[in-house]
Amino acid sequence: MRREASFTRLYLSHSHLSAPCNTCNMRTFVMMAVLALAAADKRPLTTYGAPGPASHGHQGPQIAIIRDDRVHPDAQGLYSLNLETEDGIVRQESGGPGGSQQGSVSFTFPDGQVFDLKFVADEGGYQPQSSYLPVAPEFPHPIPQFVLDQIAFAAQEDAARARGEIRSPSPSYGAPSK
Repeated sequence: MRREASFTRLYLSHSHLSAPCNTCNMRTFVMMAVLALAAADKRPLTTYGAPGPASHGHQGPQIAIIRDDRVHPDAQGLYSLNLETEDGIVRQESGGPGGSQQGSVSFTFPDGQVFDLKFVADEGGYQPQSSYLPVAPEFPHPIPQFVLDQIAFAAQEDAARARGEIRSPSPSYGAPSK
């Protein structure tokens, strides 16, 4: 249980759940780079160090990797990665020519809820899908009254300026002439 909680904190603190898009892309890139380095290592990886308490500066217990199926990139760039750890983390990914990738990540929160994230990364960018990701409000959403008032005021000024009732502001920001 403690292992799952530690991983959950680490994953959520480094996940796409609250990060801006550029940060998401960078975190995904770093994660992919680490996985690529691990895939390039020909030695079998049988455990990983679960995160320990940050204040103590050491890793937690070793977690067994129960499935590690990899197909290294071939001449066309096709590859696949399927990992599963004893604490329930499942990662699947595959890629093809042109750098397109698709995959998923899954784990169980300490309260028993299952987190699932599916993604596609292609010429359209990184496109994650999960019920845990925040969703923007539907458009059109209500516009506050003060915004509507300001828009109406600007329209009145524009109309008065068109009728010559208001002089257009000077294009220069210099001191007023005498």
